Amino acid sequence: MKKFLIIDGSSMLSTSYYGNLPKSVLFAKTDEEKEKHYAEILRTSKGEYTNALFTMLRTLISLHKKVKPDYVAVAFDVSRDTFRRTQLGADSYKANRKEAPAPLREQFIAMENLLQDIGCQVLMDKDYEADDFAASLVKKFESPDLETYVLTKDHDYFQLVSPHTRLWRVTDKDKVRDMQQRYGLCAGKEGYASLPAGIFEYTADTVYSEEGVYPENIVTLLSITGDPGDGIPGCKGVSSAAAPLVNEYGSLDAIYAAIEDCEGNKKKEKALTDFWKKNLGIGRSPLNALKENKETVYLSYQLAKMKDDIPIAQTLEDFALHIDKAALKKALTHYEMNSLITELRL
Repeated sequence: MKKFLIIDGSSMLSTSYYGNLPKSVLFAKTDEEKEKHYAEILRTSKGEYTNALFTMLRTLISLHKKVKPDYVAVAFDVSRDTFRRTQLGADSYKANRKEAPAPLREQFIAMENLLQDIGCQVLMDKDYEADDFAASLVKKFESPDLETYVLTKDHDYFQLVSPHTRLWRVTDKDKVRDMQQRYGLCAGKEGYASLPAGIFEYTADTVYSEEGVYPENIVTLLSITGDPGDGIPGCKGVSSAAAPLVNEYGSLDAIYAAIEDCEGNKKKEKALTDFWKKNLGIGRSPLNALKENKETVYLSYQLAKMKDDIPIAQTLEDFALHIDKAALKKALTHYEMNSLITELRL
């Protein structure tokens, strides 16, 4: 069966950048101190930064050798001012994240151009995030006749896992080993022998075991628990009750229908919270918090849900992997990556 690999390029390049920084930059306490050591970051003789480029290319080469995907797409973020801010008015969304440092910003542009030059499909737009493109690709192309894999380090991609789509989540090697032991997986088990180091494959069952809900309910879960890293507020004080509520009712509408059926009647509300305690194991009642934060919870749902209906003009065959070796050699020569030229025998 053919394989379609969808890569979160922004996640991979950022991880590559911070994973290949000199200690003087990595452990500097202030931005000013970091900037003093930028000259120590891997770069060409002309001063172009290459630490993230080199590391990401090594990762892509390893993926190609081990996975041998038939189709590849790489999605990138362009701006934080996507529709979640402009249309939904969520100014807090990812507002706590610092702007990418100059050496990384420079390499984003370089990597996007390099991939396109060598014949790889790159998707990006100022109105959407990389995960929106990933979701739209999955929605359009997943089928029983295609093995689809999404590669990222971000946990919000759990919502894309299905019988035909699996998540390859990047994490540290020790955690991967612990997870494999926990779930009785090993290098000899089907599918795992070809996985690159530092990647754990999530199915619907492992998502449920780790998150407490199945992939189709991840967005509802996040709408209640929130995600501080992404600036998704959720409903404070309800995190431990979120998974039991989601599993019981299946949707926000159903949860709030049960609450609104009480019509504010104290006896009915007590009966509901008693049901939650006895049947769902929820000790501290989340009723008042959910009532007070209904608008925020529904906004959180919109922020957490990946947009899966971006028009994708390409056909599946447009994503077929046909690398222009001459263009690749030219790019690697420009960035003085002679070791990769040797490794690839270009």
